[in-house]
Amino acid sequence: MTAKELQKRNEKSQHLRVVQVDDQTYYVESSEGKICYRVSFEGDKQVCTCGDYTRGIKADSAFRCKHIISVYNSIPNGEVHHGQVLERVKPKLDERWITTIEGREFVKYPGLLDLGHQKGISQIEVEVVQLPTAENGHFAVCKATVISKTGDSFTDIGDANPGNCSSKVSKHILRMASTRAIARALRSFTNIGMTCLEELDLADLTGNSSDSTRTRISKPSDKRPRGNPKAQELSPNIPATADKDPNAGNGGNGNKSGKKPTEPTEPKAPDPTPESNKTQSPSVPTMSEAQKRAIYNLSRRRGISVEELGRMAFEAYGLELEHLSSKDASSFIRNLQQAA
Repeated sequence: MTAKELQKRNEKSQHLRVVQVDDQTYYVESSEGKICYRVSFEGDKQVCTCGDYTRGIKADSAFRCKHIISVYNSIPNGEVHHGQVLERVKPKLDERWITTIEGREFVKYPGLLDLGHQKGISQIEVEVVQLPTAENGHFAVCKATVISKTGDSFTDIGDANPGNCSSKVSKHILRMASTRAIARALRSFTNIGMTCLEELDLADLTGNSSDSTRTRISKPSDKRPRGNPKAQELSPNIPATADKDPNAGNGGNGNKSGKKPTEPTEPKAPDPTPESNKTQSPSVPTMSEAQKRAIYNLSRRRGISVEELGRMAFEAYGLELEHLSSKDASSFIRNLQQAA
């Protein structure tokens, strides 16, 4: 029995009334409501008296007609009584799996899985689309397919990289991509509009950095070079020299020690290489982890590969992506946001 045939019969079974006689016998109304078909359960085998079942069971031992599916989609309401009409299953998301962060509601992965089993999950399949490697920036992509007991299938993808995961799971990129793919497929299957908490990095929601989710960035030193600041700016490799006259402090009477005073070193000519082609000075704040994640997330949404992203950064700022300053990273993010 194909998934398409099973789905077709499941749609027809949604409005059929089911009457339970005992623990193993049920009567299901026909679509016209004129007659009832008996459905009986004999161990692991289900038997129906309708013509569709009689024809289908000859070719497929696992065949299910719409009347059998209708019984599967129903549950007893309280104790079983003679001629009791069964009510439809009403799957419900347990509120314990809903959390609120910064005024927004998110569903946790266990809650989606629980609701999926209430609706009837037959199997979950995961396919690795891209393995994380150094060449692709450790960017993992997985595709997940959730198949229900009635034959419906729901497919979605999930990705993970060091830029959109906390440091606690950064060593498990592939598994995180798999979890996110399953969560997205489960959301489609269960018709849940809330984002799954595991799909996001919590630091992106709260805006707070911590040692567990962020790499500590050392602040630039406030110490200033001694000596002539202009000379130091033009040639930072020149050791600092005293600005004052070597005879100062001797009353202007010259060097009493008899040694020849050291002549001040002339500053070297400025390097003609444009500053944009140099690595950022340690005094220039580098881009934060949050900015790096934002850049990778925007590039993924717009279908820009990691290699193309690095080329765009170099053409715009003359620097590798990892060496962008905080100011350049903000400008780069705005450009990506405005891109079509």
